[in-house]
Amino acid sequence: MYFAALLARTEDGWEASDTELDDVETLSDLTDLAREASVDEDTVLVYIEQEDAWFGVVRVDGEEDPRIYVSDASAAARSSYGEILLTDEMLGREPGAEDEIAALEELVDLDGTEDGEPQRTAPAADADDDADPDAVPAGPIGELGVLADLGMSEKELLTLQTDALSEIAEAVGAAEVLESVR
Repeated sequence: MYFAALLARTEDGWEASDTELDDVETLSDLTDLAREASVDEDTVLVYIEQEDAWFGVVRVDGEEDPRIYVSDASAAARSSYGEILLTDEMLGREPGAEDEIAALEELVDLDGTEDGEPQRTAPAADADDDADPDAVPAGPIGELGVLADLGMSEKELLTLQTDALSEIAEAVGAAEVLESVR
């Protein structure tokens, strides 16, 4: 089960709203959603969680690029909303490289068996050779200081477990408005 909320900072404090992500397919869509909720291009926090698995925070400040933190990248990678947050840049990949490789693999199968040859197995490799360069790391990923100037340190962010949204809202001073939308 997913839960998503927007916290938009205004000159009078924070405004909170739960939000539907049905029409969100990309990080750009999510960023646009946040900017629409922004008052005078002020800070907007988008919070997404999959119950007991992972949470993510996307911070949008005006027209700046979004800043992202994900509590568990490998768990988020198995989620449609989590995949939106895990950018190539965060994962240390060449932008678009995965899409290009997938497109080429669809066009032609070059595993050596395309002419009816039996598939050969490679000899066992060392554990270091088994490391997948495209594997998503377990644990937190992204910008640890995404909430530092709002009252939540990097250390506090890393130690969040259950009910992370409430603790984030408390730290940034939006706990009361958040409770009104939960």
